[in-house]
Amino acid sequence: MRYRRHVFVCANTRPVGGKPSCGMRGGDEVVAALQRAIATSATLVGDVAVTPCGCLGPCFDGPTMVVYPDGVWLAGVTVDDVGAIVAWLDGGPVVERLVYAWPDDDQ
Repeated sequence: MRYRRHVFVCANTRPVGGKPSCGMRGGDEVVAALQRAIATSATLVGDVAVTPCGCLGPCFDGPTMVVYPDGVWLAGVTVDDVGAIVAWLDGGPVVERLVYAWPDDDQ
C-alpha cells in the first residue's frame, strides 16, 4: 500500500534523570491518538500512516513528529493537538504554533 503521507512520532524513552525523551513526555499517547483518529477517518484511512520511531533529535522540545513527504516538523505535540493535526492532514492549514523552528532557521 502506498501512503500519501507518513507521520513519524518520536516515542523514544530514556532512563529517568537524564536527557528528556518524547516517550516519557507523552509521545506514546500521541502515537495512539493519531492512529485511532486516522483509522476512524473516512478520508485518511489508508492514505496516511502513523509510525512510532526512535529519537528525532529535538529532545528538549518534544514530543516531536515529522510528516513526509511534506518535511514538516512539529514539536511540543500533545494528545489535545491531534484533532488539529488530523484536520491539517485532511487538507486544512498546518498547525503553525507546533511547527518546529530549527535553531538555524531564518524565521
